[in-house]
Amino acid sequence: MNNFLLRTISGALFVISIVGSLFLGRISFLIVFLGLMIASMYEFYVLSLRARIRPQFLFGILLGISIFLWSYFYASGKIEPITIFGIFPLIISVYILELYRSHQRPFHNIAYTLLGVFYIAIPFSLLNFMVLNGSSFRLSYSYEILLGYFILIWANDTGAYLFGVSLGKHRLFPRISPKKSWEGFFGGLLITGIVAWVISMFFHDISINHWLAIGLISAIMGVFGDLVESMFKRSLGVKDSGKFLPGHGGLLDRFDAILLSIPVVYAYLEVMMLV
Repeated sequence: MNNFLLRTISGALFVISIVGSLFLGRISFLIVFLGLMIASMYEFYVLSLRARIRPQFLFGILLGISIFLWSYFYASGKIEPITIFGIFPLIISVYILELYRSHQRPFHNIAYTLLGVFYIAIPFSLLNFMVLNGSSFRLSYSYEILLGYFILIWANDTGAYLFGVSLGKHRLFPRISPKKSWEGFFGGLLITGIVAWVISMFFHDISINHWLAIGLISAIMGVFGDLVESMFKRSLGVKDSGKFLPGHGGLLDRFDAILLSIPVVYAYLEVMMLV
């Protein structure tokens, strides 16, 4: 099987798994996105081994799972906000456990363990608030905003690639990512804006102005997310974050734009009282 066909099949299956989980409802959403978060955190921790760091794999992932599940049940209206304090002992335990590991770089281990939580688990956990809106009386599930957000992310990636390959001459950030160009950046913005307009005709949870705003945020923060992940890989001397998706690399390579844009998109939705 040639690389192009392998890349096409793995990419299609990745998109189908995300879109399908959203269409099938909140339980499938929980299972798929919790699984993707766990796999992404594991991939991040494995990469950190190249820097001679020994993060607390299992405990870091356990902490990430706890935050994701708390946000899921809180967004569902099943638990009270004060229950977040139950996660604090787990965070403190990261410091205490390191006392018993006897490694030469204990604070590096602590930092990378918690970085995996803040960089991956928290953005994934915010997705719960974009699809769930519950109270003690009812639970509402809507995939429109989150699905539209993913479509905009993919549209920006596609537009940036097409314009970058065909027109790219001026490097955007050569020290970190030599292939990215300003032409690709603005091409991604253009395609994202067009797709946001099209989405607004089918998804009516929010207006076209908000779709355009989300598209703009996703495109700009997505570029920074891509650059940050490239900076991380470059510091470790690796090309791909993993081999989870044949032909595409690892999960972090697929979610790099999402991890930095999700918090900003969610903040916009909260400020505008749309979620």
